[in-house]
Amino acid sequence: MSDQANHPADAPLYPIREVSRLTGVNAVTLRAWERRYGLIQPKRTPKGHRLYAKDDIARVERILQWLNRGVPVSQVRELLEQPEIVEAPPPAAGDWGSQRQQLIKAVEALDLERLEALFNQALALYPVATCLDELWQPVLRELEERWDDRLGADLQRRTLEAFLRTRIGTRLYHANARAGGSTLLIVPLPDDGPLWGLLAALAAADRGYRVQWLDAALPPQELPLAVERFHASALLLASGRAERADLVRRQLPRLAEQLEVPVALCGPVARIRAADLDASGVELLGDDLSHAMTRLHSLTQAA
Repeated sequence: MSDQANHPADAPLYPIREVSRLTGVNAVTLRAWERRYGLIQPKRTPKGHRLYAKDDIARVERILQWLNRGVPVSQVRELLEQPEIVEAPPPAAGDWGSQRQQLIKAVEALDLERLEALFNQALALYPVATCLDELWQPVLRELEERWDDRLGADLQRRTLEAFLRTRIGTRLYHANARAGGSTLLIVPLPDDGPLWGLLAALAAADRGYRVQWLDAALPPQELPLAVERFHASALLLASGRAERADLVRRQLPRLAEQLEVPVALCGPVARIRAADLDASGVELLGDDLSHAMTRLHSLTQAA
């Protein structure tokens, strides 16, 4: 198709600096997407300067959407050629249950190809909050029960952790570059894994937070320093192990007294009763991450 067909003569055209301002993608990246990957094809002035039509800007937005879903840039062109889904229908009755079982089987079989397909498919069709509520949180709860003292459980857990670190980490990288919200520091509790923290980071980025996520616990005495250095507006501690409640009762109240920002707890460990904490300033957000992010937003706005 010719440039004339792509860009009618009366359509407005924008220089690369304006496209960069509108989309948040710097000019170097826009040129790389054109030269190296063939993702966009702007017009050229007689002197060789690039000019972008509104369709080109819309295409840049679609590229960003795929990158934010964790798709490598080298694979985006093929996806752009597919018909765009205008609105995803709600899942059919029983469909979420089927997807959860497929996901669990992929984890137990260490089938990374299938795991990636399910991860990308869900986030391509449904909002992040829906994927967390209907898919990832229920799956993680069930896996935690299945992993209890079972041979191969550690291998499955570490494989899933490595997979989600890469996929969610990629989304956080791109989301942080455009985030206009406050910074949220997310840290796991001692002797716990990063899974609930990763899901919380995904939920927080979807709500517009700039997320600083650590995949390992810090000594309690270093948490105030981390909050200060990252300029965090809140500290979110995440844990999938309800038995860590005793540690929370001992350490979290003292920590909250040292910090000038909200301290919150999410994941199954947050099911402990607020009455069991002899301090104010500690928010128990539970393991419903969509609800937790709504409450956390209220806390950071009020702080």
